[in-house]
Amino acid sequence: MSPMTATDMPPRYPRNMIGYGATPPDAQWPGGAKVAVQFVLNYEEGGENNILHGDAASEAFLSDIPGAAPWPEQRHWNMESIYEYGARAGFWRLHRMFTGAGIPITIYGVATALARAPEQVAAMLEAEWEIASHGLKWVEHKDMSPDEERAAIAEAIRLHTEVTGTRPRGWYTGRCSVNTVRLVAEEGGFDYISDTYDDDLPHWIEVDDRDQLIIPYTLEANDMRFATAPGYTTGEQFFQYLKDAFDVLYAEGAAGAPKMMSIGFHCRLIGRPGKAAGLQRFIDYIQGFEGVWCPRRIDIAEHWHKTHPPHRFARPHQMGRGEFVAAYGGIFEHSQWVAERAQDLELGPAHDTATGLHNALCRSFRRATEAERKAVLLAHPDLAGRLAAAKRLTAESTSEQASAGLDALTDAERAIFTQLNTDYTAKFGFPFIIAVRDHDKASILATFARRVENTRAEEFAEACRQVERIALYRLKELLP
Repeated sequence: MSPMTATDMPPRYPRNMIGYGATPPDAQWPGGAKVAVQFVLNYEEGGENNILHGDAASEAFLSDIPGAAPWPEQRHWNMESIYEYGARAGFWRLHRMFTGAGIPITIYGVATALARAPEQVAAMLEAEWEIASHGLKWVEHKDMSPDEERAAIAEAIRLHTEVTGTRPRGWYTGRCSVNTVRLVAEEGGFDYISDTYDDDLPHWIEVDDRDQLIIPYTLEANDMRFATAPGYTTGEQFFQYLKDAFDVLYAEGAAGAPKMMSIGFHCRLIGRPGKAAGLQRFIDYIQGFEGVWCPRRIDIAEHWHKTHPPHRFARPHQMGRGEFVAAYGGIFEHSQWVAERAQDLELGPAHDTATGLHNALCRSFRRATEAERKAVLLAHPDLAGRLAAAKRLTAESTSEQASAGLDALTDAERAIFTQLNTDYTAKFGFPFIIAVRDHDKASILATFARRVENTRAEEFAEACRQVERIALYRLKELLP
C-alpha cells in the first residue's frame, strides 16, 4: 500500500452501528400513545418479472410455489395466477378488513402495478390510504448502475403521479441496491425513505446538504415469511409473532420509551383466507388496548418532522485532519499527537459521540510508548499548584479544578496540597492526576494520600486511567 498523502482521507467506516444508543428519544406519539402500529400493504401484482413486461424471465420471489426459479424467456402460468389472486381477491379481502376496522394503512405501490389496477387504486384513494412508491417495477436493483437506477426512480415518480393524481411522498424499493437510499434522497422530494430495517424509531441521515428522514421497515413482522424458510405456515403463527412483538413494544412504551411497530404484508400472501385469519386476530387484539396509534407512514413522517427535526453538527469522522486536530487536539492535555493518531484510525458514525470518539483517542493513547504517555502525564498541571495560582492553566483545567473548589482553598488547604504535590512528584516523576469532576476537596485529599503509597507501576497505570477519564468529561462538553 502506498503512503497516504496529505490530501487522502484516512479509512472511514460508513455503517452506523450506534443509532440512538442507550437513550432513544421520546417519540411523543399523538395522544401519548405507547406504541405506533403501522400497517403496510405491498401492491406488486402486475409489476413483477414477466416477459410480458419486457423482463428476461418469469418471477420467482414471494409466492406459494416452493423453490420457485425464474423461467428464462417463458411465462410461468402458475406464478402469474398466484399474483393475479392477490389483485383479484386478496386485495379486496384486506380492503374490507382495514376499512371495517377503521385503520388507515400505507400502500407500497409498484408504479407499473398501480397502472394496471385502476379499480384498486380508486379504492385506496377512497379509503384515504397513503400510496407510497414501491419503485417502477418489482424487480432486483442490485446490479443496476447508479444512472440506470436513477432513471428508474424518476420514471416511477412520473408514472405514479400520472396514475394516482399526486406524487408519492414516501419511498420503499425493497429489492434495492447499495445506492438506493442515496439516490432517492438526492431526488429531493420524499418526506421519508423506508429501505432500511435498522431501528424501532425513525431517524435522520445526511445526504450531502439534504437531511433525509428514514422510517425503518420490517422483514420479520411480515407475511413474506409464509413464502420463505424459516417462516410461518399458519395464520396463528403469524398472529402469535405479531402479538409477542406488540406486547414487548407496548410494555416499553408504558415504561416511557414508545416505539414504532411496522407490519408488512402482500395481497397474494396474507390475502389468502387461512393467513388472513391471523392478521384479523391481531387487529382485534390491539383494538383492546388504550394508547395504540395506528397511523399511515406519512403521518409518522409528518409527526417526526415536527417533533424531532434534524440536528446537524460537525461530525468527527467526516472532518479533515486540520479541523479534527483543532477541535480535539486539546482533549489530552497539550498533546495533540493523540488526536492526530486517532484521526488515522477507521472512524465512522459510531465515533461521532463523546463515548465513541473517546474510544478512538484512548486507543491512540494506549498504543503509544511509555515515554509518550509519560509526556502526557507531565503536561498536566499540579492540582492547586503554581500554575493555578498564576492563572496559567488551560481553560479546561481551570474549569475542572474550579468544579471541585480547588480555586478557593484556604491557606491551610493550599499548604497541604503543596506538600502532597511535592511528595508525589518526587516519588513518581510526574504530577498527581485525578478526574476532579468525580470528587470534592475531601475525597481528592483522601485519594491523594492513598495513592502516594502505590508502586510506580500501579500509579503510572492509574494516572493514565485518570487522564482518559478527564478526556471523557471534556468530550461530553463538545459532543452528544
